[in-house]
Amino acid sequence: MKNKKMILVTGGAGYIGSHTVKELLKQKYQVVTLDNLENGYRKAVVGGEFIKCDLRDKEQLDKVFRKYPIDSVMHFAAYASVPDSVLNPAKYFDNNLTAGLNLLNAMLAAGVSEIVFSSSAAVYGESKKIPIKEDNVKCPTSSYGLSKLQFEQILYFYDKAYRIKSVSLRYFCAAGADPKQEIGESHRIETHIIPLAILTALGRRKSFQIFGTDYPTPDGTGIRDFIHVTDLANIHILALKYLDHGGETKIYNCGNKKGYSARQVLKQTKRITGTDFKIEEKSRRPGDPAILIADSSKIEKELGWKPKYSDLKTIIETAYNWHKNNPEGFRS
Repeated sequence: MKNKKMILVTGGAGYIGSHTVKELLKQKYQVVTLDNLENGYRKAVVGGEFIKCDLRDKEQLDKVFRKYPIDSVMHFAAYASVPDSVLNPAKYFDNNLTAGLNLLNAMLAAGVSEIVFSSSAAVYGESKKIPIKEDNVKCPTSSYGLSKLQFEQILYFYDKAYRIKSVSLRYFCAAGADPKQEIGESHRIETHIIPLAILTALGRRKSFQIFGTDYPTPDGTGIRDFIHVTDLANIHILALKYLDHGGETKIYNCGNKKGYSARQVLKQTKRITGTDFKIEEKSRRPGDPAILIADSSKIEKELGWKPKYSDLKTIIETAYNWHKNNPEGFRS
């Protein structure tokens, strides 16, 4: 029997969005996926309705809300490269803020009052307190992080003025692949450490490049908090259910509460793949903080979330199996 609730998922053909669409369908939600396919892939959307749509097209967006009885929205659509955002801030503010405002105003016109926002722990910047709690100082080091923080602030005022309730989820590094191997991580330009390491181990790249070996960390490389993409998808659904039951606007960190350095990730990747590969040391990239580890105690306590797949070994194994069996990703 179908769940009668219909969820609009923006950016649902992207990495995290597509895994969330799959988990929503498993839980019998009706799903309408919007994506302009600039960075996403139609093949990644495993079911439900799909509409090619850019959120900056207000007329088309309004048509979607008129056509479908949307109950709630999950908003993933965004540009998400920290280094690129430092070089191209106008691009990020246009897509991440202007498009987001179009979405909120379309919701407002259609009477849709619940949104789960896929934010980012990039809002904190170079935090002095580790692990990072939700009330830590926010000082983004990139226009990407700033665009996410500003949209959270917009959501706050849309709640106060229009009673649109939201949950914003801040996380660092989503990684891994669907445990059933139906979908995985596939980017036209790959920038994430785990898939880059795996692609190098599989011989599809000549070498792996570490950006920064002089950070104030035990081995000199940046430390990140990794969370399995399926765990993250299910956090979004927990947030949706919280709003469905009358929850107020909230912000939560999502993470493993444990960080791994770039060198640790590479060592584990070599162990799992059984392959040695060349590593090149490069200078730091602009906007990259030294250590990012989220304190997810609040969401664990309030929403009862517990990670299922987010140990580093499982993350890398699921990602490795996906890339090994899908040499072209979704591009084929």
